[in-house]
Amino acid sequence: MRSDRWHVQRTLGRVWGMTRSMVIYHGQPSKHRRALRLYREFLGPGDIGFDIGAHVGGRVRIWRRLGARVVAVEPQPDCLRVLRFLFRRDRDVVIVPEAVGARTGRANLAVSTATPTVSSMSPDWIESVTADRSFARVQWDSSVEVQVATLDDLIAIHGTPAFCKIDVEGFEADVLAGLSQPLRALSFEYLPPAHDAALAVLDMVQRLGAQAGGYRYNYSPVETMRYASDHWLDLPELVRLLEQYRPLGRSGDVYARLASAGDATV
Repeated sequence: MRSDRWHVQRTLGRVWGMTRSMVIYHGQPSKHRRALRLYREFLGPGDIGFDIGAHVGGRVRIWRRLGARVVAVEPQPDCLRVLRFLFRRDRDVVIVPEAVGARTGRANLAVSTATPTVSSMSPDWIESVTADRSFARVQWDSSVEVQVATLDDLIAIHGTPAFCKIDVEGFEADVLAGLSQPLRALSFEYLPPAHDAALAVLDMVQRLGAQAGGYRYNYSPVETMRYASDHWLDLPELVRLLEQYRPLGRSGDVYARLASAGDATV
């Protein structure tokens, strides 16, 4: 009886988690319009976009409206079912049922059934965020072994992306460790409780960009799809900006683009 009740609760948690994600990432038209304006700066017809941590395909949908070809990388089984349902007939969306890391192999993904957006392959990240009040009710209640590829592997198969979104809940440094060339533009999630880890990721991005003239940066808080600064920043300016947002405790996305792309106001 206890086992049956656990399975029912877990199934309800999965349904709730996926439903919540669909509402957040597909059910807000105003956010979609802002996202189109933001990503138009990075992607256009025929460009390749890598969505590392594609989840339920919110970014995939936006990028396809811009005419980009999309490589959607997602290891979570429930999310994969959604992606395959939504984009199964779209030849310009390649769904890769894997994680991305520093080297090819296999690894364990800790899954939060009720909040799948925070499923993670980083035990250190999970430990760091559980001390934050906003994660007080989050449980990583199952795990799944997943195949891992590198960004270099994906580039060898699909080509170099014009833009790469990395949203992998604390595993960003591992993702970038599998990349040997600077990309024209990329983004990664910033979470204030993991501020030091984000600085380490920024250091990796900065070193990659040094091969091609360096990166400029901006920040978009809390899925607003709006930049916090009206101009692109150097690294010290970005760090000061993140320090201002850090006490608010809300996540956002750091954007980086090669300085050679220009420095127009946004």
